[in-house]
Amino acid sequence: MTFIVGGKSVKLRTAFLVVAALSLLTGCVAVVVGAGAGAGTYAYAEGALKRSYEADYEKTYQVCVGLLKDLDQPILKETTDGVHTIIDTERSDKTPMTIKVTILEPGRTEVSVRTGTVGLWKKEISKQYHKFIEERLAKK
Repeated sequence: MTFIVGGKSVKLRTAFLVVAALSLLTGCVAVVVGAGAGAGTYAYAEGALKRSYEADYEKTYQVCVGLLKDLDQPILKETTDGVHTIIDTERSDKTPMTIKVTILEPGRTEVSVRTGTVGLWKKEISKQYHKFIEERLAKK
């Protein structure tokens, strides 16, 4: 496959190598889990599992807060800047968790779930929370 970049054709392999090299140089490592963009696709970077949802911000935020309430997870701290809301909580076993809800565009949000501490990320728990969020959004 060939792409046109800056008036020059670039092979897919070359484009991939450039992106990979830039990722290594900047220290940013992300793993995409799933096939294609959209539903069911996660990005895992720096301990946070991110996924976008076809739902507006308020609905997504309410689902996240409701999920924490139903699981008896206290909201320890919540901050917002109008685009992002960050919720710090902890699980019953005292494992810290951060949920970040971000407005991507009208009718579309991104949720980032980070469970655990540096070096001890619990990716599977974050993935389970995304499953709960997806199920609840589908019901509303």
